[in-house]
Amino acid sequence: MLFNVEKCNVMHLGCSIPRVDYIMDSKRLESVNEQKDLGVIVSEYLKWQKHCSYIVSKASAVRHD
Repeated sequence: MLFNVEKCNVMHLGCSIPRVDYIMDSKRLESVNEQKDLGVIVSEYLKWQKHCSYIVSKASAVRHD
């Protein structure tokens, strides 16, 4: 399977796991604190606040005419 290294990144889950660099095709993968996957925003501590805030703001933006 071919991967687009530019679109790949790493999210370290939890705080007790050592953070190491991951390399793919001689390129270091970017480390992120949160990631959106299948429309759901998940943080490195598996908290849902960011996703809930996003959904609420999206629902509030809907105009009822």
